[in-house]
Amino acid sequence: MNNNPYIQNAYRCILQNDFEEAIRWFEQALQANPGDAEVHYRCSITYGRSGYLEQAVLHAEKASALQPDQPAYVLHLQHLQARTLVQGARKLLEQPEQYTSTALYQAVQQLKQAVSLDPLDPEAYVWLAMVYSELNEHALAMAALKDVIGLYPQESSLQQLMEELKKRLKLYMHDS
Repeated sequence: MNNNPYIQNAYRCILQNDFEEAIRWFEQALQANPGDAEVHYRCSITYGRSGYLEQAVLHAEKASALQPDQPAYVLHLQHLQARTLVQGARKLLEQPEQYTSTALYQAVQQLKQAVSLDPLDPEAYVWLAMVYSELNEHALAMAALKDVIGLYPQESSLQQLMEELKKRLKLYMHDS
């Protein structure tokens, strides 16, 4: 374990599920040593788990910039960037006044980029499938859903969503 007292306190707080306090300790450690990529990385993880995506991304970017050859830092940053894109696509879709075909296609682009950044993120695939379905691109919707089912075959909710997509396809074919 790190012998830095700030880091020790941060880990102690994490073990007690006090992530807000852990963030404060990580930030203090970074004030003392702003060039510590590992602390930026750990701080980013804690921010991300606490729902502070913007701060998580900032610290992940710093960690990656300080040690670009560290694959864990790069993968973590890509994961956070994918989450940001999914969140942005969801916001586009959750605003009824902006729910247009243009918004749907923007969401598709963001979600495809999210999947490319983090190919293990089930949420990106599910949202991509739902948007494709809204665009009546049912084959693409089912392909996206098949991809995530291949990654997470134990998730029964994904199978249920596939059945719903099949029903939508049948209705679409019937109405066409």
